[in-house]
Amino acid sequence: MNADTAAESVRLAKRVAAMVPCSRREAEQYIEGGWVRVDGLVIEEPQFRVADQRVELDPGASASALAPVTLLLHKPAGRTYDEAQGLLGAASRAPQDAVDIRTVKKHFVQLTALMPMLDEASGLAVYSQDHRVIRKLTEDARVLEQELVAEVSGQIAPDGLARLCHGLVFNGKPLPPARVSWQNENRLRFAVKGIAPGQIGWMCEQVGLQLRGLKRIRLGRVPMAGLASGQWRYLHPHERF
Repeated sequence: MNADTAAESVRLAKRVAAMVPCSRREAEQYIEGGWVRVDGLVIEEPQFRVADQRVELDPGASASALAPVTLLLHKPAGRTYDEAQGLLGAASRAPQDAVDIRTVKKHFVQLTALMPMLDEASGLAVYSQDHRVIRKLTEDARVLEQELVAEVSGQIAPDGLARLCHGLVFNGKPLPPARVSWQNENRLRFAVKGIAPGQIGWMCEQVGLQLRGLKRIRLGRVPMAGLASGQWRYLHPHERF
């Protein structure tokens, strides 16, 4: 765009408002919803400037405000939650995520990380814009059951499995009962509530085991459901934590 063209350009929202016609706010919502193309390319920024480019509104476009979303990510081990959030984008959405939600840039802003794990752990990480989900996973964090798979080494004490399930005291407080079982000879499955940072590793140490890796595969009633490492999906409308 040369200087003369730039001087004649207008905000995309203004062009769309005149073209439809609709209010400026409705035009912004069309654009942010991914319904507007400029010379064939989807543009999601209302402030984008256009001059004589071709501007089109997709068939079936809706001016409804975008609903807040919740994203479920398979966080790789060794990533902080800020680093893991950088993996969220249209290209890393799981191909098997069949829910009918159009992916737009606004889905990746103003996200709150909820019930974070230690950086070295992997598995189900939750990021949300939805105040209902944020409140649920904040207020009920201590009572929501988490399912985790722990990679361990060492020889478990004779009564170790029973002690993992009930009877350990952590930071001066008895731990609530847990469901712990062997998946194979070096992998334990934990279903526990109210996990404190470092608790699973400490529990393993109390029965003669060393924690080598930890993956969260379920939070409340929501499973990770086959997400590959680094991929994410939307929380589906019927799913509740």
